Amino acid sequence: MPLVTGKEILAAAKKGNYGVGAFNCNNMEIVQAIVAAAEAENSPVIIQASQGAIKYAGLDYIVGLVTMAAEKAKIPVCLHLDHGTDFQQVIQCIARGFSSVMFDGSKLPLEENIAITKKIVEIAAAVGVSTEAELGKIAGTEDEITVQDKDAMFTDPKDVQYFAEKSGVDSLAVAIGTAHGQYKFEPKLDFARLDKIRSLVDIPIVMHGSSGVPDADVQKAISLGVRKINIDTNIREAFVRGLKGAMDKNPREIDPRKLLGPAREAMIAVVREKIRVFGSSGKA
Repeated sequence: MPLVTGKEILAAAKKGNYGVGAFNCNNMEIVQAIVAAAEAENSPVIIQASQGAIKYAGLDYIVGLVTMAAEKAKIPVCLHLDHGTDFQQVIQCIARGFSSVMFDGSKLPLEENIAITKKIVEIAAAVGVSTEAELGKIAGTEDEITVQDKDAMFTDPKDVQYFAEKSGVDSLAVAIGTAHGQYKFEPKLDFARLDKIRSLVDIPIVMHGSSGVPDADVQKAISLGVRKINIDTNIREAFVRGLKGAMDKNPREIDPRKLLGPAREAMIAVVREKIRVFGSSGKA
């Protein structure tokens, strides 16, 4: 089926009180694994590409791979730009066929973040593309975006309602204690802050840096209004685990298919597990 918007997928998740996984892709095997897992679980899915993924694979390759996968899939698939910080690149992704885009203006002053987000929202809405923004800084490293732990800033609930109303954005990523990349320690999420944020706005909340967050905490966050859960690191770990396993089994193997095939299977297993945790199995 054609690509669907993040707004459509998250509206259904809000109505059904479940979360939907947003899984990052970088190449063909990852796209195939995400879609195969979602189909096996009969779940809607968001496939997202970061600026780093676009730089690595190429914008046209990303769009081509995900669009083709969506057309052949029996479940709703959204193609989302993750952490777009460059206005022109966000617009380019809209023009090339992304069905959802994120503008990350979290490093900017509040009013500047609102102004740019609002402009992107207006352009995206005119062509039926949904939008996500970020308020507050999430620790860790996301491709070219680095925020030191000491500089990480939790989302201030008092800014949330103002930001949502002024920008008109469809969904909002908030900083409540998660981090990008591999966790050094078990994350401690600020559920009281999340509950306050959710009481102030009625739009879907997005949780970035969810790889490594305990399942029980993810499910609690979903119960408090989180609808989109971003997963990247766990997919990378599965890819490397499957690849290394195949290479250890046969160190002389030179056929990429026999090395990347096991990597793809490992990723399918992880994505299926996450989908079940998020509660979107059978919701397609």
